[in-house]
Amino acid sequence: MDEGVGEECGVMGIFGGTEVARRVLMGLYSLQHRGQESVGVAVTDGAEIHHLRRMGLVTELTREEKLVDSLKGSAGIGHVRYSTTGRSNINNAQPMLVSTKRGPLAIAHNGNIVNAPEIRQEMEELGHIFQSTSDTEVILHLIARSKKEDLFDAISESLAKLTGAYCLVFLSKDAVYVARDGYGFRPLCLGKMDDTWVVASETCALDLLSAKYERDIKPGEICRIDASGLTSRELPAKKRKAHCVFEFIYFARPDSRIFEESCDKIRRKIGKQLAKEHPAEADVVIAVPDSSNTAAIGYAQEAGIRFDIGLLRNHYVGRTFIDPSQNVREQKVKLKFNPIAGVLKGKRVVLVDDSIVRGTTLKFLTKMLRDAGADKVHIRISSPPVMNPCYYGMDFPSKEELIAGTMTQEETRKLLGADTLEYLSIKGLLSVVPRGGGSYCAACFDGKYPEEIPAGSTKFRCE
Repeated sequence: MDEGVGEECGVMGIFGGTEVARRVLMGLYSLQHRGQESVGVAVTDGAEIHHLRRMGLVTELTREEKLVDSLKGSAGIGHVRYSTTGRSNINNAQPMLVSTKRGPLAIAHNGNIVNAPEIRQEMEELGHIFQSTSDTEVILHLIARSKKEDLFDAISESLAKLTGAYCLVFLSKDAVYVARDGYGFRPLCLGKMDDTWVVASETCALDLLSAKYERDIKPGEICRIDASGLTSRELPAKKRKAHCVFEFIYFARPDSRIFEESCDKIRRKIGKQLAKEHPAEADVVIAVPDSSNTAAIGYAQEAGIRFDIGLLRNHYVGRTFIDPSQNVREQKVKLKFNPIAGVLKGKRVVLVDDSIVRGTTLKFLTKMLRDAGADKVHIRISSPPVMNPCYYGMDFPSKEELIAGTMTQEETRKLLGADTLEYLSIKGLLSVVPRGGGSYCAACFDGKYPEEIPAGSTKFRCE
């Protein structure tokens, strides 16, 4: 019952060069914000694929240097996971590795396959046995039972049967395959350093490896990268693009380039648009760190109000002792955030946050600011109200658990204890993203899903 929106996953792929396993893990460090539940890497030596998976952060693998160094080869893939479907356990950790009639195959996935429950049920009735509860394993079963001799053809045929969001990296004994769904829900980029190809969820991973950004993997594109270079083909086109607009608001690192645009640039524009729509008489603008920092800077610049650090975030909380005699949620907030009284005392404060899901964190943060001496607290949200669940890879609660789905804006303001509460409008949000609103999915705000959602589809984490 935590407040935040759960991240999705991050994927990496490298073909060529030396110390592949180490470089994959280096790239995953940059993608750690996209998933903290498990980490894995798989490497091919040209004959076999060897892989390691651990629960927890990338450091769980990097501290095992001898094991990592034992993964010798010229190509590899990696994954950091935050489950949107499937329980949080090692069986669901990725990359997943299987043996097929075409040889070993490993897979890493970011997204959510909307029709996976339907496909899985059909397969189980035919006698298929599943080792995990992840939708990713469904993709492997489709490929394994394909009658196509060529793996590239088998992957293409299998992906054509899926609906939903996916950014996929596959590893065979001699190639890396990359695929992105036709709507382009999630970001996926291609880079190069000398003769080495690099694929990653975000460009920040390319930066860490000193790889040059080449381009995005196009929506609906499937690529094979092997000793001959890169070969590309496309799935049947979708009627439109549907990039997840929440990537700009929250998910992506601000130093990344996603959907062919700087995330930092767009996030600042979002903050400026929020200030235009909802100014406030205030002395200082602060952010709920860290995802709201850039939008808060944009708000302050547009409003002409000083930006300052009013809340300090503890990045080293991890698993913590909770005193059962006190409010558990309030303890978690206090462990994670601490106010800076010198910035807040006697001030009219604008507090910028990226979204409100359940409202629990903001409620305690508002109280924290007042206890630190803030005279007024004006909450500004750099996204529209979250009204609907996501089926495309975000760990949103059900509609009944979303505060905007059950309470009016005024009721929410009173619950949070703020003097004022305002959200960015959907129109305002879509006016500042590249290429306009027609290229984005904003279903969590407006309920307009790009495709029909089958009954029984997984909306959020399934425990």
